[in-house]
Amino acid sequence: MKIKICGLNPTRDVQLCIDLKVNYLGFVFYEKSPRNTDLKEINVLKKYNPKTSNYVSVCVDPTDTFIQKNILGNFEYIQLHGSETSERVKEINKMGIKVIKTIKVKEKEDVVLYKNYEDIADLILFDSTSMEKSQSIPIDLLRMLPKGEKFGLAGAINLENIREYSQLGFDFLDLSSGLERENLKGYKDHHKIKKFIDKVNEINENTSV
Repeated sequence: MKIKICGLNPTRDVQLCIDLKVNYLGFVFYEKSPRNTDLKEINVLKKYNPKTSNYVSVCVDPTDTFIQKNILGNFEYIQLHGSETSERVKEINKMGIKVIKTIKVKEKEDVVLYKNYEDIADLILFDSTSMEKSQSIPIDLLRMLPKGEKFGLAGAINLENIREYSQLGFDFLDLSSGLERENLKGYKDHHKIKKFIDKVNEINENTSV
């Protein structure tokens, strides 16, 4: 099972996540989000040795100029969380960066939308339509989603339900608010992160036996 932790702060959270071997470290570039990353802090990432971790920039309908100025050369992946078409995803991919495309799932018809991006994006991430409100996708729709290394799941994932998602067959999970301090959006709780990764390691050990 691979893990992405989103909404990280470049100064507070990165070294911990690298030490815990978190697969994907997500940084939000969306001004309306309480987890928005200051563009000036991108340079902070250069002081770390990411080792096996990958930096992910999370953007909503980014322009070419924004990508070229801020993302290329600083991040291994760009996660597209807006209304980007398959043609737009192709354009961004050709810039020389790996793409994670988010598919927002609210009803049955949304499930098949991933097919528009399956051969273009490097990873597909299914999420609820709630954006910052941390709601999960209904269980009946979860069972309809494709599983495998290319497909991930986001939305209200935490220490209490990770085993359930693992049993449903999801091998790539994306968390944000589930690892934050109580009533403090944008501030990750390092104790929660450690406990969560311990649980992930436990699940991985049991499934590899």
